[in-house]
Amino acid sequence: MREPVVVAAVQMNSQADLAENLGRAERLVAEAAARGAQIVVLPENFAFMGGDDDERLRVAEDLDAHEGGRIRSFLAENATKHGLWILAGGLPERSPDPKRVHNTCAVVAPSGEIVARYRKIHMFDVEVGDGQRYRESASCMPGEQPVVVEARGARIGLSICYDLRFPELYRELVSRGAEALIVPAAFTLATGKDHWHVLLRARAIESQCYVIAAAQWGIHPKGRRTYGKSCIVDPWGEVVAQASEGEGVVVATLDPRYLEQVRASLPSLQHQRIGAASRKA
Repeated sequence: MREPVVVAAVQMNSQADLAENLGRAERLVAEAAARGAQIVVLPENFAFMGGDDDERLRVAEDLDAHEGGRIRSFLAENATKHGLWILAGGLPERSPDPKRVHNTCAVVAPSGEIVARYRKIHMFDVEVGDGQRYRESASCMPGEQPVVVEARGARIGLSICYDLRFPELYRELVSRGAEALIVPAAFTLATGKDHWHVLLRARAIESQCYVIAAAQWGIHPKGRRTYGKSCIVDPWGEVVAQASEGEGVVVATLDPRYLEQVRASLPSLQHQRIGAASRKA
């Protein structure tokens, strides 16, 4: 990253209505663009959240198809309209398994082209005590590959929600040159109130990267509740921008000079010993 980059994290309250969700996302992307954003991060499940697994399968798109579906068309149109990069949270992408989708983050350039994608690796199969039972692996096929992409001159490591609990993923992203990390999420209210900020700040501090976290907020179908608090964290672990309650946009600038200053003043990435030999081999 040679020049400062303005980034935005979008906070949404997505439901099971695809058209309504895309309409909301369109307004929020326009707001981010009006505030100078060059890169916009949409939350996990921005296009569709809740409903039955069969519904998700019907909404899922083949991102390689010649004719783009509604979600892909929305992303291409808004990226080109505003001349910015969209890092599209987690969206349902068709997989080889007819009963499961990939939870995919698509990276869309200002040209409207999908230039990279990350398929969520870690599946949220837990019971967190909020009355809900989560079995993401029943409807989603996990990905396998970490992904770092260059957008507007910044090297960005991709992740989705539950990935946040696996620091080895972020260490791998940093080893591949990441300067910023994105965490589009639908973090539960039960876990978010205790863990969201702690984990985001930890990933920023240990990775010495900016972290852009775009989240779902509020009540969704089947009584699911998400925490919100979309935020942007600097490489020292300071929260430099945060959303309040409701839908909205937070904006901050990634400063390459500050990133270099942090990494130079406390060069922990250079001091790594465990795992360092295998990466150099």
